[in-house]
Amino acid sequence: MLKEKHTRTRWITGAVSAAALALLAACGGGGGGDSNASNGSTPPASPGDTGASTPATTPTTPTNTTPTLAAATAVLDGTTLGTAQWSDGSTSTGGTGQAVSNLTCTVAGNKYSYAHLSIYQDGKQLALPANIGTIAPTMALQRGCVYPVHTVDASGKIRMDVTSTTSYTLGQFFAVWGQPLSANNVAGITGIVTAWVNTGGTLTKYTGDLASLALPQHGEVTLVVGTPPAQIATYTWTDPPPFTSTVTTLSYGGVVGTSFWADGNTANGGTGAPVDGVICAAGMAETFHVHSHVAIFKDGQWLAFPKNVGIMSTCNYEMHTHDNTGIVHIETPNVKTFTLGQVFDIWGQPLSSTNVAGITGNIVVYINDNGDVRRYMGDPRNIVLTSLRDITFQIGTPLPALPAYSWYEPQ
Repeated sequence: MLKEKHTRTRWITGAVSAAALALLAACGGGGGGDSNASNGSTPPASPGDTGASTPATTPTTPTNTTPTLAAATAVLDGTTLGTAQWSDGSTSTGGTGQAVSNLTCTVAGNKYSYAHLSIYQDGKQLALPANIGTIAPTMALQRGCVYPVHTVDASGKIRMDVTSTTSYTLGQFFAVWGQPLSANNVAGITGIVTAWVNTGGTLTKYTGDLASLALPQHGEVTLVVGTPPAQIATYTWTDPPPFTSTVTTLSYGGVVGTSFWADGNTANGGTGAPVDGVICAAGMAETFHVHSHVAIFKDGQWLAFPKNVGIMSTCNYEMHTHDNTGIVHIETPNVKTFTLGQVFDIWGQPLSSTNVAGITGNIVVYINDNGDVRRYMGDPRNIVLTSLRDITFQIGTPLPALPAYSWYEPQ
């Protein structure tokens, strides 16, 4: 009888163990993820995509699997990394020009660093939106403004003004963005959140308050919602060249560079009729008056931008040049958005990723907003002209350093 009782006990114990093993196998080890997500190869959504966030209805519980740090992927500055998920810019509850989380929106500083942020949902990398914390110009603030932490593209780089020694937190960036950040919610994506920080090739799990996480200069922060990826992506960046120590003074009526093109519009340019919606008028009010700058280098030689582009005998276009410094004057009665493509159409010269005013070759474009510099990867025709923005074209031989300027600002 006693022997039969022990036999039954061993049978029950074995059955329970087998059931537990089957349950564990069904749950899986986690960490598989999307093999393509970590390298940012997923293209962004189509232009028609609203980018609206779709929160997960059922939070996914991650396993205890610890991801490893992937080998660094070489990335050009300005490249989109991840799948589009959110609309560009700050939300209506974020930074719209007012002070946010002790951060003030001002003209861009002249010294920048960056931290990189990756966000994963169940193994899929989501692209951080462009223009978070970047505020468009108004009549009252014609130069626009940026917060000390902001984005300019969908590379995941959070650009940080380091003109002073101020440090910034992840919570401040999310406040500027206007998105929630907690242990179970990242910008509307819900589930258990795990944070990892990579500094100098060392991956560390962050267990404190996410809002207090200090953004590491040239470091990488990864937020994982739900199932973690098998590996945490890391990057090496092909960044813009440094600024030259020699400052170029942009004097009204001056010349910068070697003469190359004839002054004024070409036969294909503006003749007084509207061009791409840009009007030409005599005695036009200049209530909105800002300046952008264009520099064109061919195999290291600076080519002077022609004067009197957009200036006719009977009228001036809302965008024009007065001299050979490369400064483009925007003078119009009210706030408008103008692009570099419109300037070239008024001039009557081609502009594309392979042709700049008739010069072809390997073309690289850099945008510099008063020291906030990055490579531009899109169609150069779409570059918006804003106050103190410099657009530099590198055609052929790479530039060892980008020009730095002392601007004139007649109003």
